[in-house]
Amino acid sequence: MGFFSFLTTDTNESILNVYSGRERFTVHILDNKGNVWTEHNYEGYGVFGGKDIYELIAEMNGKETRDAGIGLYYKKNSVNEILFPNIVRHMDKSTIWKNTRLIDCPQQGFFYSNSDEDEDEDDNDDHNDDENDDDN
Repeated sequence: MGFFSFLTTDTNESILNVYSGRERFTVHILDNKGNVWTEHNYEGYGVFGGKDIYELIAEMNGKETRDAGIGLYYKKNSVNEILFPNIVRHMDKSTIWKNTRLIDCPQQGFFYSNSDEDEDEDDNDDHNDDENDDDN
């Protein structure tokens, strides 16, 4: 199975995994009962602070297995029918759980483009071209 990830509920940021080579941040998982799991180094397989996200979805909805949680996550229905945990970057005493559907990270926490690096290289190429221009 490959990497997968989500966007944070509070800031809509990609949760990067440890293998991405990019700067990561700590996230916190909140459920509807006030439990919190904290993850400092997400490995990319759905476990945050020792808690499997799909098992948590199952538990929050009265089910028992990870497979049931996966089924609930991918079921097409309104957020009012299924309870979802929150994944937040910023956690303080005022942070409260809200039932919000989780959003898959399009880059799966790992597959980011190098466009920033490419743009830097293009800028350097432009400067080199200027040095070689003849005004004859």
